Amino acid sequence: MKEFIEYFELGLFHVLDIKAYDHILFLIVLAIVYQFKQWKKVLWLVTLFTIGHSITLALSAFGVINVRADLVEFLIPLTIFITGLMNVLTARKASVGKENQNLFFALFFGLIHGLGFSNYFKMMVARGEDKVVPLLEFALGVEAAQVIIVALILLFGGLVQSVFGVNRRDWILVGSSIVIGFALQMMVDRVFW
Repeated sequence: MKEFIEYFELGLFHVLDIKAYDHILFLIVLAIVYQFKQWKKVLWLVTLFTIGHSITLALSAFGVINVRADLVEFLIPLTIFITGLMNVLTARKASVGKENQNLFFALFFGLIHGLGFSNYFKMMVARGEDKVVPLLEFALGVEAAQVIIVALILLFGGLVQSVFGVNRRDWILVGSSIVIGFALQMMVDRVFW
């Protein structure tokens, strides 16, 4: 049980760590186009992201892949930027009920985000023989943290729209644009060439 808690907490705080806010930024642009009543769709997105994240962690832990850390550190904010940009370009459609289906972004970009933590995770599981169980425990922690964050995003979005009268299109445009600004700065800071 102690090991479960250790890896679960590692996954939980991997996402909730304010110093590693790139994960939170990605979740914001992934979930901002949805309303609280669409929580099931958002849960699917979060789960697909966790699956993608876990696939690359597993491939790395078993020595199947090894990607340059500086490249991955640049690609992570690029995924945030692309998702935010797609939100801005499709905000009008989302505001009239045609939600932006980010399933591709969630799974594919989850693969990239998983690479960002793969070296550290590989060192953590190297000390033990079993890699599958710690990976699943870590993934449960990641999933739990992501559900907490997207629930807060959906609640905050609902509050901003209902209490302050901000329309959905503007909420998506402003929120995504702010995240795009952060992502651009991160990309500049992490240029690898």
